[in-house]
This record gives sequence, C-alpha cells and structure tokens, in this order.
Amino acid sequence: MVRGSVFALMGILVSLSASGSDARPPIGGKVESLEFKDIRFLTRSLDDFKGRKAFVLIATNTTCPVVRRYLPVLATMERAYRERAVQFLALNVGNGADDSITEMAAQAVEAGAEFPFVKDIAGRCVEGLGLRRTPEVVVLDADRVIRYRGRIDDQFRVGGERAEATQHPLSDAIEEILADRGVALKETPVDGCLISPPSTPAASSPPTFAERVAPIVRKHCQGCHHPGTEAPFPLISYRDVAAQAAMVAEAVADRRMPPWYGSAKHDTFVNRRALSEEERETVLQWVSAGATKGDLANLPPPPEFPKGPWRIGTPDLVTTTLLVQNIPATGYVDYRYAFLPHIFTHDTWVQGVEIISDNPRVVHHANLGYAKAGERPSDENFITGRVPGGDPMWLDDGTAYLIPAGSVFGLQIHFTTTGKPERARLSVGLRFPRSPVHKRLYHKQVSTGRIQIPPFAPAHRVAAERTLDFDATGVGLFTHMHVRGKDMTFLAHRPDGATETLLVVPNYNFDWQQSYRWAPDTKKFPRGTRFEAVAHYDNSEFNPYNPDPKATVGHGSQTFNEMMFAFYFFTRDDEDLNLRVDPRTGAPVERPS
Repeated sequence: MVRGSVFALMGILVSLSASGSDARPPIGGKVESLEFKDIRFLTRSLDDFKGRKAFVLIATNTTCPVVRRYLPVLATMERAYRERAVQFLALNVGNGADDSITEMAAQAVEAGAEFPFVKDIAGRCVEGLGLRRTPEVVVLDADRVIRYRGRIDDQFRVGGERAEATQHPLSDAIEEILADRGVALKETPVDGCLISPPSTPAASSPPTFAERVAPIVRKHCQGCHHPGTEAPFPLISYRDVAAQAAMVAEAVADRRMPPWYGSAKHDTFVNRRALSEEERETVLQWVSAGATKGDLANLPPPPEFPKGPWRIGTPDLVTTTLLVQNIPATGYVDYRYAFLPHIFTHDTWVQGVEIISDNPRVVHHANLGYAKAGERPSDENFITGRVPGGDPMWLDDGTAYLIPAGSVFGLQIHFTTTGKPERARLSVGLRFPRSPVHKRLYHKQVSTGRIQIPPFAPAHRVAAERTLDFDATGVGLFTHMHVRGKDMTFLAHRPDGATETLLVVPNYNFDWQQSYRWAPDTKKFPRGTRFEAVAHYDNSEFNPYNPDPKATVGHGSQTFNEMMFAFYFFTRDDEDLNLRVDPRTGAPVERPS
C-alpha cells in the first residue's frame, strides 16, 4: 500500500513537471506584460520603471527557508547593481495569510531589502515568466526578453548549504547583459519550494448573502461603511453590497479590507481588524457564485450606529472653530491652524476626546494639542488626532488625560480638495470621567527632526529613542509620517538586555493611520526601558505618492516634507491619583476616602 502511494505521488510530480515544461515561456521569448500589486495595494507593472538595462525578478514567499537565506544575499547584490540601472523585484507568489501584502512588506523590513516587494495575486506573473519554485530568478533585458532563468548561486539548497558559493549564474547573467553579450548559461535547475497556484476552495453549496455573508459584513465592514462616515459607499443592505460585489471581492482577496497595517508576527492588539480565512473564503465564494440574495428574512438584526456625529457619545463639552474654512476646488492645501474659543480655567480631566467636521470628506487629518493662551501648541502637548481609519480617544475607566488650567486647544488641519469649492468647520467634543481617576495617560514621542532623505533613496533609515525613568504600563502605539513614509518598527530595550519588537508597520499608509491598543495591564515596562523607533522612507520614483524623487527631503509640517513620530502611550505604575472628577466640568473635586 505504501509502495503504491509512493509511485502514485511520483506520477503526480512527473505529470506536474511535464505540464509545467510544456507551458513554460522559452528563454529568448519576450514578456509582453506583467502586473502585480505593490505594498500599498496598488496595481503596478514593469512600465513603472524607466531606463532600466535589466530586470531581476525573484519568486519569493514568507515560508520557504531557501528564500529566507537568500534575501540578505539579494539585498547586498541589489545595492551593488542599483547604480547600474538593474531593477530587482521580489515577486511574492504565496497564497496563504502568511503571504499577505502586509506580511510580504514585513519580510522586506526584516531582511533589510530596499528593492520593491510586489505581490502576484492571481498567479499571472508565475505563468508569464515560467516560474516553478521559490527562490527561482528570471532576468529580463531592457527589451523584456527572458535571458536567464534559474537559481541565484549554488550556496543554499533545501537540504543544506556550502560555506560559500562556487557558481554565480545570476550575477554572471547580469554582467553579460550589461556588457551587451550573450548569456552563456541561460537556465539552471532550482530546488527550492514548489509554487502552488492560487485557489479558493469550492463551497459544498454556494453561500448566500442573508445566511452567510451579511453577518461577516456587519461584523467587519458596517462600522465604517454606513451613511455619515468617510467611507465612499455604504454596505448595509443586500443591494448595497451586491452593487459593490466586485470591489468587495478585490479588497478581500488582497486582504486590504478591513484595514490593518500591523504585521501579525508582533500582533497583540485588541483593536486588530481582520477577516478569518474562513470568512475571507466565504465572501470570495459568494461573489464568484453570482452574489445570490438568499432569504432576506434570515438577515441578522440591523446594526445600531451612534446617534449623531459623535462616536464617544454625547459630549459634556463641545468647542467649535469660530471661522469657516474655505477650501479650493483643486490643488494642494497647506496645513492650516486654528485655535478653539474655550479657555480651561481649571485643571480638566477627560476620558474621551473626538474631533469632527461638518464636512468630513475635505479633512484628511487634524491634530489636537493644548497651549497656554497666546502660545502655539508644542509637540509634547499633543492630545489626539483625527486620522483616516482612526478612532477617537476613549480611555478605560480609571484612566484620564489632564488638560492643565489656563490652556486653550489648537488644531493643525490638513484639508484635501474634492473637485469643487468646499467649506468646513471643526469641533472638538470632550467626555469627562464618571468614576474616580487613578491613572493619568502619558506619552513619549520617540521622534526626531534630523531628517535628510537623499534623492531617489528607496529605504532611507531614520531612528530615535527615549528612556523611561519610572515603571510603566503600556496603553498603545501610534505612528505618523508623511507620504514618503514606508515602514516603522517599535522596539523596547529592557534593562536586563532583552529587546522586544512591539510593532512593525511594514507598509505605512498615510491615508489609513491607525492606533494599536493593548489589552489593559498586559504590557509592562520597567524603569530604564529604552523605547526605540526605526523608520524607513521611500524617496524613489516607484513610490506612487512621492512629490519629487529628485528632492532632498527634510523635516517639516507639510506633506512634501517629512515627519517621524512614534507615540508610546502609557500610565505610571507609581501613581494612584484616586481623584473624583465633576462629570459636568471635568474639574477635580476631591479624593474619595
């Protein structure tokens, strides 16, 4: 029985190999078109790279041990060939959750690779290049003719490794192409990990909207996709979802929605958004089968959304900008600044803070801080922000934020144009604590203004650190950069010498800036812990949002400049305020006995 199974397996493998050989594009054949997704979920192609003399495309995934060993080698090789107009691309061909676009981007950060990592969602690049295994390499010349296909060198193999490589077919092929010579060794065998074609398991019976899909949409989508929010369309009724079925399928297939930009390798956050693999397959099967309605009598109860514009509930205090902001129809709008007409005459403790706009679609983001009357808010007095994909500040019972007496609020506002003249006013709402305040919320801004990003740099490194001088309990993390921001890693170096990676945001998105919150009392940081943040900036031409890759980019508040802010929010373990707060004013009343 075992012998028969072995022969059957060998037959399958031979069949697969033979069929792959028949369909494999020949060496010397021209690749007409290759499309893939970048780390920002955008569809890209080789046309996005101008003036290249050669292209090196490496089949990768996040699980193959041979890939992991070769990525540092490729990173070094790419840096050597970059100035010679050779374009490297890591072409992720994996299909599981471990090979999502976010995890693909995290792999690049971990490996220190500066060249683009891109995703072959539908397997068309694998087919067009004739790839069979990871990390197989295909080299194209400037005319996109396949000149070499095979292994990188002969150092790392599935079963072991040499002390050093004795053959270098990839670099030999590149040199021969650059010298305008024929490639002597055109193809070599690769013994990495076999590539499986993408597939969605077929359902025993096609799922219907009412019974299977509606609960998923309600749980994961409707919190943002309902009327009155910044979402571009609602996803409430069957008609809503069916009308956007193709778009929903693409976002779910890419794992772009629900939005979450933290790598799962360091994910201990209670506000994480993600579909399970079963939920993802259900949505894709539903769209593929025709988006059938089902029995709408079986729909889950309709969701309840906050009454009015406030997600924190009815505020105890609202203050609104005096002036109406006029936004032009088109063009770039510089950051604007506005003070709010309320002076805090006493220390004020708040549990919830939210920024809203009467015209939300024109506000990209707004930052709130406090200052003494007549002064400009400093970075250290930052309170919270209103950002795409973000949540209002809402603290656990017993924790509150202090606004000192004599303060006024200031807003930094980034408006965006919509194609027609617009007007907007912003308001800030506060909720005061109802239970005694034991802990004050603090934060350290691990940041630097020493930013000088060279022209065309694909992954310029900027780092900063701050040290705790007391024991603390972590509340959460937040990152802020501008449009050249590529990734940020949050680290905690503890006094005993241990280093913990708290969060990796490998594909930072300026349009979806999220907070990352820990469960209460789960993250402890002893006195002497050194918080470090490491960021990379993409000033290359491949960055689709780059205002000018030829510029040297420094620190500044406008989006054509850059910022580097890593926020570590925490409370002090040596503090027990035990304050009672007036729920009408936020003022401290007394310490309960």
